Amino acid sequence: MPTPRRGYPSDLTDAQWALIEPMLPEPNTDGRPEKHPRREVVNAILYVVRSGCPWRYLPADLPPWQTVYWYFNRWEEAGVTEKLLAALRVKARVQAGREPEPRGIIDSQSVKGADTVGAESRGYDTGKKINGRKRFIVTDTLGLLVTVWVLAASWQDRDGAKGALVAATLAVPSMRHVFADQGFAGRLVDWARDTLRTTVDIVRKPPDQRGFAVHPRRWVVERTLAWLTACRRLARDYERVPENSEAIIRWAAIAGTARRITRGEPAQRRTRRTFTWT
Repeated sequence: MPTPRRGYPSDLTDAQWALIEPMLPEPNTDGRPEKHPRREVVNAILYVVRSGCPWRYLPADLPPWQTVYWYFNRWEEAGVTEKLLAALRVKARVQAGREPEPRGIIDSQSVKGADTVGAESRGYDTGKKINGRKRFIVTDTLGLLVTVWVLAASWQDRDGAKGALVAATLAVPSMRHVFADQGFAGRLVDWARDTLRTTVDIVRKPPDQRGFAVHPRRWVVERTLAWLTACRRLARDYERVPENSEAIIRWAAIAGTARRITRGEPAQRRTRRTFTWT
């Protein structure tokens, strides 16, 4: 008899899995069935992202952590998360009545690095007084992630943003207008105009502002950063290499975008599922 397992809150619903499954690579098993269902592998990745547990601490009713981590790396090498993110973002924009190709908003976030983060890829942000890494993200005007770039926290915004802007231009070639805060002002604006033919529009604080205020355009990307850090794996940086940090962020964004698209759909098969592992 197959052993049933209770669903976890991070599990994909049927509607969400229907969005993701067709975009995963074809199995390379020489005609043999895969030992573990792919849906359960994705659920295990999302469990790590949402709960923040180490890979080795995955519950026993999910596939073995070695298998999950192997898929995580294999799919990342194949660019699966970037393709998934792009396809889901376009679908979400069309569903919202927006043009498929967006304008962008860039921001950065410094997070503490765990002791698993190597010294060669971490730094100290003197402004935020944080020892760890800095995440540069570009979103569209709905707050949907376009690209992410992870560097040591010691990088200045105007320097570290170059990689993120290049990646955003490659992901969405028509994106030629990006909003940013005052930390990105200066030579980055000239570099983006001359090198990428992209306008970096600096959204400045009103001169009479006192205390906290929500700024047009900027609040969208700040909300996205808040959404991402609601995933415990992203509350600080635990990954040995920056590329894995970027992959974890993309998985968090993929799950959030899939929920957005399927909002209102019945959460079927989330509470209990039955699989046969051979």
